[in-house]
Formats: sequence, C-alpha cells, structure tokens
Amino acid sequence: MNKVELVKVVADKTGLTQKEVNAVVDTMFDTVIADLAKGNEVALAGFGKFVVKTRAARESINPRSKEVVKVPACKAVTYKPSKSIKEAVNK
Repeated sequence: MNKVELVKVVADKTGLTQKEVNAVVDTMFDTVIADLAKGNEVALAGFGKFVVKTRAARESINPRSKEVVKVPACKAVTYKPSKSIKEAVNK
C-alpha cells in the first residue's frame, strides 16, 4: 500500500474527502519526522515505536575496488512494531 491508496481507504472509511485525509496524513508524517530529527523517539500506541539510533563509524570493503573504506558514524531510524501488529502479521 502506498500513500495514495492509504488516503483513499481512510477517506472511504471516514467519509472525509481525500483532500482532507491527505492533509492529515501529511501533517502526521511531518510531525513524526520533525520529532525524529530532534532525536526523540515516537511511540504510537497499538502501532509501534520509531527510534533514532546512532550507528558507529566502521571500516568496510568496497566491493568493486576491494579497498578498505571508512564509513562515518550516522543516525538511522529504526521501527519496532507493537505486540498487536506482530500478532496480526503472524496469524
């Protein structure tokens, strides 16, 4: 499912217009992204938790040249699904 399909489904289920739902979805995404950019975790009850983790610097091998390259430390967003989502997926 992509964003367009999500907006259509939510609009059908709620009776709101697709334009209204799209505005809500955009605002939700913008809010989550802004909070994650500050380094905060975002926990959505019944859905899961988004957490910013710092990945340590490391050395890796370039597969083309076989040279050892240094990969700098970076931040990555991880997602941990809620128990109810795990159960629904594993039915």
